[in-house]
Amino acid sequence: MTYDRLVCANCAAPVSEGRCPVCRANRQRLEQENPFSGLNPMALIALLAVLIAALALVAHQTA
Repeated sequence: MTYDRLVCANCAAPVSEGRCPVCRANRQRLEQENPFSGLNPMALIALLAVLIAALALVAHQTA
């Protein structure tokens, strides 16, 4: 899960901004659990597309 859309119940600000100690703690916890949590969904899709293209290139080279 990405935290760019999460809203803090303590300060009602986006967790990604880290305005209060609760936001900062949750943001840090999410970053430790999943290193890709800071990426937005479009970046994840772009990364997946690059990986598929690299896999197709390797498959084409070996065939």
